[in-house]
Amino acid sequence: MYRKIMPGLCGLALLAVGVVSVQSGDARPDNVALAAADARPAALSEAQIVAAAGATTPFVTVEAESGTLGGGARVRSISPGATPPTKATLEGEASGYALVELKANGDSVTLTNNTGKNANSLVVRASIPDSAGGGGINATLNLYVNGTFRQAISLSSQQAWNYRGATTNPDDPRAGGVAYRFYNEFPLRVTGAAIAPGSTIQLKKDAGNTAAVYDIDSVDLENVGAALAQPANSISVVSNGADPGFQKDSTVAIQDTVNAARSQGKSVWIPQGKYLTNSLVSKPLDFTGVKVQGAGMWYTTLFRKVPLPANSWRSQIVVGTKTTLTDLQIDTNAIWRGVGDTGGSDYGVNAGGTGWLIDRLWTRHIDSNWLSGTNGVLQNSRTADSYGDGFNINNGNTPNPEKLGLNITVRNSFARNTGDDSFATYSDAGAAGQNGQVSGAKILNNTAIAPWWANGIRIAGGKNVEVRNNVVNSVSSNNALDISVFGDSGHPLESATVAGNVLQGGGGWNGVRHGVHI
Repeated sequence: MYRKIMPGLCGLALLAVGVVSVQSGDARPDNVALAAADARPAALSEAQIVAAAGATTPFVTVEAESGTLGGGARVRSISPGATPPTKATLEGEASGYALVELKANGDSVTLTNNTGKNANSLVVRASIPDSAGGGGINATLNLYVNGTFRQAISLSSQQAWNYRGATTNPDDPRAGGVAYRFYNEFPLRVTGAAIAPGSTIQLKKDAGNTAAVYDIDSVDLENVGAALAQPANSISVVSNGADPGFQKDSTVAIQDTVNAARSQGKSVWIPQGKYLTNSLVSKPLDFTGVKVQGAGMWYTTLFRKVPLPANSWRSQIVVGTKTTLTDLQIDTNAIWRGVGDTGGSDYGVNAGGTGWLIDRLWTRHIDSNWLSGTNGVLQNSRTADSYGDGFNINNGNTPNPEKLGLNITVRNSFARNTGDDSFATYSDAGAAGQNGQVSGAKILNNTAIAPWWANGIRIAGGKNVEVRNNVVNSVSSNNALDISVFGDSGHPLESATVAGNVLQGGGGWNGVRHGVHI
């Protein structure tokens, strides 16, 4: 067995889990047996394990600290061997545990497009300060290409800076809470010509950039292709009154289109645009039994603008039996965690039933993607800035036959800045022990970066679980990999295979400091 376990942030060395077979009939994680002799495949080197792990993404991430600094810009980081912090920090929540700070006018960081491809789209992961009373601020940061000003990037802290333990609400810095969740991602299409290979990208604080400080973590470079065309035998939501211009609510129009497509045996087409949903109708969209396709995750966005403070407002998308959901983005105005709670958060998708498929989905500022049912697959997707888990395979915490949690697969997907486990399988027996055991869950070739709370990957009960060839990097608070049960009512972890995973940086500020915790 090949397991090099590190203690936490103070140990930033590579941790690659070769093969770990877990079998136990005891629900207590401290009694879980690891049954593996020397199961590391002899033909695979550490470099080969690393190369095979993680998601294949359409973008390349460049860490800000790898760039060239200008003005008085400086790198802030947690050094290998340093004592882990005892509370959340900007360094602890950064990927690679390092960031570039731009504080004075003229401060900059310059990165080079070494992807070998044009980049017409960027995702800047950054933090700017909260407002004094909470609720965040808005500010711009200037983008230069090859030294020439290209555009101002709009940043915000309105969906960052929550306060753990605040006595009023999680968005109030004056209520005795401890700050965390500092970062947000800011996608932008580059104006003008694409950024050619070898060109430089400079992020610079100029006089018109009014935030007191800009903390830059990373930049994703991507060459986004053309928008997809409407498929044959489909009904456009626009034909039923949906508004791609984000002026009027489209919830009813989208649901009416889904209902019509279901009765006619057709699919649903959501053209390029940004669609306002759930501003007037407090009822989840239900896509059960229909294929719903957008023009691409950079082109079609369903945006939930929930009235805040919300009150039992539900805005998830239901994915049921024989549903296919593909090629779009889901975003929200939620500001703190709590499904159907006052902060406006809800699941991205809530999947159940049999034989569903989710492909090329981008979710942002949601609570979690909640995945149950039988024979479901989520693949080639990404999630960012969530308030809960990234992708959670479960039994719905219910004995409902539509929520069994059998043979659910999550593969080749990317999660960053999640507010709970980035990838997880949860098997809850329930208070009366009536919920079925999650079985056949597969978490394969995924990447988890910088979850701001909980674990990179958590295996919480289950049978015949497979967790293979994933990458976890820069966990802020808990563990890179946690093997356990679900709370006090969890089913035991009966059997699991954990193989080829690469874990870098595990454990952090809240005292749970492990690379792997069993």
